[in-house]
Amino acid sequence: MPGQGDTLQQILDVAQELVQERGFNAVSYADISRRLGIRNASIHYHFPGKADLGVALVRRYRQRLERDLEAISQATDSAPERLDRYLTAYRTVVHEDGRICLCTVLAGDYNTLPEAMRQEVRAFFDLNEGWLTEVFARGRSQGELTFAGTPREAASAFLAALEGAMLLARSYQDVRRFEAIGRRAVEGVRAD
Repeated sequence: MPGQGDTLQQILDVAQELVQERGFNAVSYADISRRLGIRNASIHYHFPGKADLGVALVRRYRQRLERDLEAISQATDSAPERLDRYLTAYRTVVHEDGRICLCTVLAGDYNTLPEAMRQEVRAFFDLNEGWLTEVFARGRSQGELTFAGTPREAASAFLAALEGAMLLARSYQDVRRFEAIGRRAVEGVRAD
């Protein structure tokens, strides 16, 4: 029998998968319990309310991103290479059964989310923009990247392009759309 920590992680894994497929508002504890073969009470033990589950989902997703961004930063000093690796991380999400970024899905549900979840979603996007802003600033100062506007504006545009590319790829069920837009976003700022 799995331990409570295992059950907790399984609940989060299944909930994330379902939210990425359907959206937060279309997922219930019954959906999760059915998929895992457990009772709803087991989910309520860990997450008394759906908002608690949502906050835990986004927080875990953001923490994973923090680790990924740190790994990218440790792996290379090259701004174009950092953008390539960042794009690869997004590509992995898109290629997993046509899913899209958890927080992109939640941004679509934003007006109906509890405030605690909204804060976590904003924190996720703030983390992305902050890291990308540093990459763009460093890339410009080292002559590796060229773009109009401030590094923050370039970071926001880059992030928006990838988030939008995921939505288009999903809508058309064609990951090549994501690939083309992602490549264009990176190539469009390379100085070489």
